[in-house]
Amino acid sequence: MRYVIRGHNLEVTDALHEFVERKLSRLERYFEDVGETEAHAVLAVIKDQHRVEVTIPFPGVIVRAEESSEDMYASVDLVVEKLERQIRKYKTRINRKARQDVSFRSGYKEHAREMEAAPVAVQDEEELDLVRTKRFEFKPMDAEEAMLQMDMLGHNFFVFTNAASNQVNVIYKRKDGKYGLIEPE
Repeated sequence: MRYVIRGHNLEVTDALHEFVERKLSRLERYFEDVGETEAHAVLAVIKDQHRVEVTIPFPGVIVRAEESSEDMYASVDLVVEKLERQIRKYKTRINRKARQDVSFRSGYKEHAREMEAAPVAVQDEEELDLVRTKRFEFKPMDAEEAMLQMDMLGHNFFVFTNAASNQVNVIYKRKDGKYGLIEPE
């Protein structure tokens, strides 16, 4: 796995860079072949708060977390713990759902062979007042997996291809904490 570590209002020292790499490398044990996967970490200092945001696009799943505290090293520890919880939760759900002997590692490896990780392209579109555009390949999944993906990304909606109908659907989190699904007619 490659690590892209940037600082915002902060100079990333060699010691801090090594610490972040060492902590993020713990996540590799959950996957058999991480290959050319890039872990993106942004370290920022905003009003005495040390914020760490990490995004790792694995084939079939994007893992993202952010944490802040009064110490940068503590923030890194917190974000790695959060990422580990997300991966374990995802692994448990997939294994329970599949009810097969296929482990998460081999399932990841098979999926990696089928599909390359779709990089997230970010570009500015000033003429339309768009702040950011993201492009990614849709992975067919059911609504339950889409809910998990949405929660792992920390978003309140998620666009996906429904595996049952092969149509684009949107799942969203309602104000009451429950989920809604939008399907085309």
